[in-house]
Parts: sequence; structure tokens; C-alpha cells
Amino acid sequence: MKLRRNPRFVRFWLASTVSDFGTYITTVALSVLVLVMLGGTALDQGLVNAARWAPYLLFGLLAGIWVDRFQRRTVLIAGDLGRGLVLVGLAVLAALGVLGIPAVMALLFCFGFLALMSDAAYQSFLPQLVPRAQLVRANARLQQSDTVAQTSGGALAGGLVALVSAPFALFIDALSYFFSGAVLLSLKQASTETPPRPNGSLRSRIGEGLRWIYGHARLAPLAWKSHLWFIGSAIMGAVFPALILNELRLGPLGLGLTVGCAGIGAVIGTLISNRLGERWGTGRAVIAADLLQPIAVALIALAPLVAFLNGQVTGADYGSPADWSSALWAAFILAAGGQLLFGFALGSEGPLEMGYRQAVTPDRLIARMSATMRSINRGMIVIGAPLGGVIAAVAGVGIALWTAAVIMLAAALVLLFSAFRSARVEDDQLTDQAAQV
Repeated sequence: MKLRRNPRFVRFWLASTVSDFGTYITTVALSVLVLVMLGGTALDQGLVNAARWAPYLLFGLLAGIWVDRFQRRTVLIAGDLGRGLVLVGLAVLAALGVLGIPAVMALLFCFGFLALMSDAAYQSFLPQLVPRAQLVRANARLQQSDTVAQTSGGALAGGLVALVSAPFALFIDALSYFFSGAVLLSLKQASTETPPRPNGSLRSRIGEGLRWIYGHARLAPLAWKSHLWFIGSAIMGAVFPALILNELRLGPLGLGLTVGCAGIGAVIGTLISNRLGERWGTGRAVIAADLLQPIAVALIALAPLVAFLNGQVTGADYGSPADWSSALWAAFILAAGGQLLFGFALGSEGPLEMGYRQAVTPDRLIARMSATMRSINRGMIVIGAPLGGVIAAVAGVGIALWTAAVIMLAAALVLLFSAFRSARVEDDQLTDQAAQV
């Protein structure tokens, strides 16, 4: 069966796509809220990002076990509706003028906990919708939607925030989560989605998930690479909005446009991801994409230097592109080009990496594998985001971005000199029958 003829996957795809659009609107809106409306710094942005991902560090190893006790669709619906309510709360408090950085952190902590549970259910729900042989292709379709949302959602968010306000943009995202939950609610439940009865103690089940990941010849280096990469990515995520909004003063539209460039690159990457995996092998294709990412971050790191060398004064706001000088346009092109290349690399490797992890893991371990990987990865954001803010405050945004590039390069080298280099999903995947054992 082709994916577009699988009605349950198509509805799941629709729900995911709609919430993806809202997510990228929130990415821009939250940065403007923290850095502009609340007068925050790169360190404040880092602390807010850390609060959002802290639940992954605190509860991540338990999430997969908790999800195994419920039907995955139920967890996904509750996660969507709950996150919508959190964003409504953020929007209302911000509109009333009673929101501060601590309140933002508290609400985003709740948002992060709901996202953690949804993520664990999301990755274990997909193999129940499509055969394992189609997992890479299904992940590519989902990521293509995500990247289209990033492309248009980022630019839309920039214009929306500039036109109305950041709180209103957050409210729009809340509606997208409510819509996603409603679509999933209409999805018919399948008998195969009944959660299995858990065997063994809590400690033994956590241990089984850890042993599967870190005892696997190819999943283990992939996991260690991801953990290190997320530190670099978190540094970049904390300081990039500060670069655009506070250093270059390009305004919400400038931030939205650069984020949109990452989406354009990711669309291109996902379109050729499956082909690259088939031609080069999963391992080599993922490693090549990983080696591109530090180059992309280095281009972004050069943007403030270009503006400075051309005598650009950043004391005023340049929210409209019509007000940008040639120096600012050069800096914008570097930042946008770096985001384009970065998005292309992520789009190329994302479906391959996710499809490989799902294809080689038995069904009974997928939720725990996914939750463990995501919890530790997102836990690295709790380390990397404040670290990026501190480096930016002490040494500048440019140095923080160079630090992120070096860490991402180290992560790519971890994978390059490992057994994952020869991984091929066609050779290593389990059959659907074996996965049920």
C-alpha cells in the first residue's frame, strides 16, 4: 500500500503538519516575547529554552514506560490539548502585561512535560500505522511537512508578530494544537494499539531500554553523537535569536525569514534523503550531513563580523528590509545562507536516522528507546542553552556560535570513526514478524 492510500497515516500526517506550523510560529513569537517585549538577554533566552526541555532530563527515562501503559493515540491527543491550553495561558498573561521571565519558564516547563509524553508516543505510534519497510519513507513525508511548515511558518510568524503581536501569534499556535488533537480524536483505534502488559520492575524496564541503545553496535555511537550534537545545537538555538534581534536589529521579520531559509534547505534535504540512503548507505549519508552542519554554523558566526567590518552601527532598530544597509544585507545573507545549509543537512539525515532507529528496534522497546534518546538529547539542551547564553554574555554571540560549530564537528567525528559508518537500514532492519517477538 502506498502511504497516500493509507487513511490512518494520512490523518496522522495532517495532524502532525498542522501542529508543525504552529510550532514554528511559536519559535519566533517566544524569542520576540523574551528578547523584545520582556527586554531579555541571550542568557534569559537560554534559561527559557532550558526550562522547556528540563522535563526530558528529569522524567525522560520514565516517559517510555508511562506511555507503554496507555494507548499511544490517547497520549498524543492529551498532549496536543494540554499544550494548546498552556499556550493560551501564555498569550493571555502576555496580553495583560503580567508576564515575566519566571512565569514563562514555569509555563514552558509544563509545555515540555506534555511534549515529552507526546514525543515518546509519536515515535512508537508510527510503526503501528505503516509497515517497517516504509518507515524511512513515512518519516521523510512527516519531515517534509515539518520543513514546509518551517519554511513558511517562520516567515509567516515574523510578519504576524510584527503586524499584530507575539501573544496573538502564540494564540494561533494554541489553535493548531487543538486542531491536531481533534484530528487524532477522529482516528479509528486499531486492535494492535492496545498497550502490552508491562513485565518486570520499573528499574529493570528502564535498564532494558538503556542496554538496548548503548549495547547496540550501531545505535550506541548514534546515541553518543546525538547527545554531543544537542549541546552545540542548544548553544546555537539560544544565541541565534539574540544575533538577529539584538545584535543586527533585523526585527521579527528578519528572524522569521532566516528561520524560513532553514526550512527551505530542509525541504530540499528531505526530498533527496531516501535516495541518498539507498545510494550511499544510511551510515555514510548521515555522517556526510553531520559534517555539513558545523560549516553552516560557521557561516552564521561570520554574520556579525561582516556587519562590524563594514562599519554597521547596531544601536537602532532595522525591522524593515527597506531600512537595511548593504552591510546588514551582507550579514543577513550569511545568516540566511548558513541556516539554508544547516536545514539541508538536517533534512537529509533526519528521516534516515529516525527510520533506522525505528527499523532496528523491536516494537516492545520502541517507546523506551525513543523516550530514552529524546530525554537525554533534550537534557543536553538544559546544559547547552544556558551555556550558550553565558558564553554570549562573556565573550559575545560570535564566539558562542563558533563554540557550537566546534561541538557539532566533534559529534560528527564520533560517528565517522564508529561502526555506524557501514550501517544500512535495508540490511539491519527487523521484519514485521520478528518485531512482535
